[in-house]
This record gives sequence, C-alpha cells and structure tokens, in this order.
Amino acid sequence: MQPVDNNFPVILAGGSGTRLWPLSRSLYPKQFLKLNSNKSLLQNTIDRASQACGGQLMVVCNEDHRFLTAEQMRETGQEGVILLEPAARNTAPAIALAALHALKQHKDAVISVFAADHVISDVQQFATHVVEAVNCARDGALVTFGVVPDRPETGYGYIKATGDGVSEISSFEEKPDADTAKRYVDSGDYYWNSGMFVFKASAYLDALKKHAPQMLASCTAAYESAAEDLDFIRVDAEAFAECESISVDYAVMEKADNAMVVPFKAGWSDIGSWDAVHSISDKDADGNAITGDAMLVDSENCYINASTRLVAALGLQNISIVETSDCILVAHNDHAQDAKKFATMLREAGRNEADTHTKCYRPWGSYQTINLGQRFQVKRITVKPGAKLSLQKHHHRAEHWVVVEGTAIVTCDDKEIMLTENQSTYLPLGATHRLDNPGKIPLELIEVQSGSYLGEDDIVRFDDVYGRSGTTNDSGTA
Repeated sequence: MQPVDNNFPVILAGGSGTRLWPLSRSLYPKQFLKLNSNKSLLQNTIDRASQACGGQLMVVCNEDHRFLTAEQMRETGQEGVILLEPAARNTAPAIALAALHALKQHKDAVISVFAADHVISDVQQFATHVVEAVNCARDGALVTFGVVPDRPETGYGYIKATGDGVSEISSFEEKPDADTAKRYVDSGDYYWNSGMFVFKASAYLDALKKHAPQMLASCTAAYESAAEDLDFIRVDAEAFAECESISVDYAVMEKADNAMVVPFKAGWSDIGSWDAVHSISDKDADGNAITGDAMLVDSENCYINASTRLVAALGLQNISIVETSDCILVAHNDHAQDAKKFATMLREAGRNEADTHTKCYRPWGSYQTINLGQRFQVKRITVKPGAKLSLQKHHHRAEHWVVVEGTAIVTCDDKEIMLTENQSTYLPLGATHRLDNPGKIPLELIEVQSGSYLGEDDIVRFDDVYGRSGTTNDSGTA
C-alpha cells in the first residue's frame, strides 16, 4: 500500500509523561524511553507514521526536548522538520502550527496526527486504518480513530458512534466510572478515544476559525514570524503565548458537525501506567515481566524494571517495581495510575527527581552525576565523536578533567592541549574553557567540580555550535 504524498504525518511529542515516573521525568519523558523494543516510543511512531504517510514528517515538541527529539529522529534515518512550542498549550495549538506548515507545502495537504508515546503492534493494520481516515478526510470530515475496546476501562475517554464502521460521532464522553465503562463496552456503540486524528489542514484551520478564532489568530501570527534554527522551526514566543491552552477535542472535535470516527483495531495502548507496560511486555510462566537485572521467587503477575542494580522480589503478586539510580517505585498494580502523584509531591518539596535523572542528555552527548557533596561534585561525561561543548566559564567552581577513553582537545583561556587516556587537566575558577572530541569514538572522562556553588546555572557561554548562548541552565554541563 503506497502512502499518499500530500498526507503529512504529524507527531505530537510535547508530553511530560509523569504517569510512568520514575523512569519518565519531565526532561526525559516516556516518548524517549525504550519500553517494548530496541527503539524508543517516539522512534517507533516515526517509523510507522512515515510508512503510512507520504508527506514531509513533522514533529512538534517543546524547547526542553528539542535536542533529544532531533537525535532520536536522526537515529531512525527519517527526515523531517521539528516545530518548537515556546510554551505548553495542549494539542489544539500544536496541531494548528503543523497545519499551517503543511499548507505551505501543499494546498490540499492532509495531516495525520499521532501521539509520540503510544504502542501499536499491528503496523500494517495501522496503515490500513490511516488510508480509511484519509479517504474520509478528503471530503472535508474531521476524523478521529476510535479504538475498539476489549474491556471496560476507566482511564480513557470514550466516543459514541452513530453506526458501525466509519460513521459520524454522536458524542464524546469523559473518563467514566467502572459501572459506566462496562455499560459503554456492553452496548457496542462506544470506542476508546485514541487521541489520533486525520483531516485536511485547511478543514482544521477552518474549524478553528469558526470555533476558536483567537487561538487561530495567535498561532498564525506565531507561525508567520517563525525562523529556522539548525534542525528546528522556532515560532514567535510572544504570539504563541497568547494561545488558549486547550485540547483539539474541546476546541474543535466536540463542536464540529462533520466529525467522523474510524474504528481502530491494531493493537493500541497509550501505556499510561506501569500495569499497562506490564500488559504489553513478554512474560514468564508466572506472568512476570522483567527488564534489567532482577530475580523473582514465589511471585506472580509482577513487573520489574531494574536500571542500575539487582532487584530481588519474594512472595509478591501484582506488584510493579521500577528502579533507577536515584529512586525506586514500588506499587500495587491496582494503584499504578497514581505514580504521577509522586512527581507532584517531589516538585512541591523542591526536589529534582520529578524532572531529571542522574544521567542527562545534551546535543553533544551526556553526563551522569556519580557523587555530590556540599562543595564537590563528580560526573562522568560522554562526548560524541566530532562534538564539542560550548566555550564557557564558571563564576563559582573549578573543574578537573581526567580522560578515561578517547581523545580530547581542551581549550583553557589562551592555551589548547590534547589529552588521551589517563591524562588530565585542571580548569581554574573563572577560566574560559571548552572540550572537543576530535576522534572517531566517544570521549569518556571524569569531571570533578569543587567550589562554593555547583548549580547547573553557573555558566556563561561565549560560543556554541548548537545555538545556545548567554547565561542559562539549558545545558547544565554545557
């Protein structure tokens, strides 16, 4: 089945993914995680969307995730554009930006909108459903996919259809209680609301003009003032900030008289909780699913995800254990939907475990905090071949770099030296410095920081190949 050239895939990748805490955090949310394959959820979405649609790929993400998004897209080998949201404004404005860009590419553009963090197991059937929706959208309909339910589910919204097959939508229903969900499923008239859509770009913009004109005006102004920056399209932040924060369902779909639903049955899950991850994972004879280093004895129907150390479980049933380098979640699967509460509690307590891991990714590579004291910090830094950190200085800390593997070119004030394995250098407080990997393999080094303040915002940039500048905590170890 050949994809249609004017069908543009749009992937919404701006979510924060707090329901899968502690593996998913605001600066590394679930769409970037590898949960059910050797590719991330975003990468799998890119692959199947590109197979089903022939137009230019568009990914909409926020500023904080731009380099992660670009790197994961590069790894797939798929080309496309990345539209940056200056602020979180929910799905309706994000799709408006994509529709405006698609119309610039083709006057009859159709956009197929997918979430970056869903699992769909039957890719061929997925493509068939997309074609069904595109055929419907060409006539001007605003189309969504209704997942054929296999159980009563209180965690999803529902769509009531007027008939079998592709049909008009009678109503959208909020997440129900258990009894209502059972009634919906037993009736056969309801689908789960998938949050995926297909429509002509012009039809969507016309609907916004009718139902949300102020938002459309703000999005249009933001897009018309957009500028290209490396791999990204940056829209005007001030204009975009004027947009109402609203979902496409509330802004358009629930008000439109041309909304249609395509029954969707292609192995869909939004994996919005750890018990949902367990349900899509390979299991042993006792129903246990294990990722990482774990041992289970006399345990059934458990999910264990061990990132950094051995997890041993004894005599457990229906439990999820998710271990990272800095925290461990233990939850009964009946309460797995509530993991997001910890992210809220941590932020209220002023702790960073809701937002960052000990390992943080940057456009040049990554760094991982190994130890942190009152006046010192130890990090492991990995710099990709050919990459370099910004030219920078710190006001409150000095640094000592020890090369473990690879080759480094170090700039320190007016001097430039080359370091290889087991060699080191000292960077005094206030020195202007830069780290560069000229080699063919990753550069690994240990950084020891010492000083009165070790926060990631103690940085002044003078030059940066990734377009970052000034004093900022955008890069941390920059």
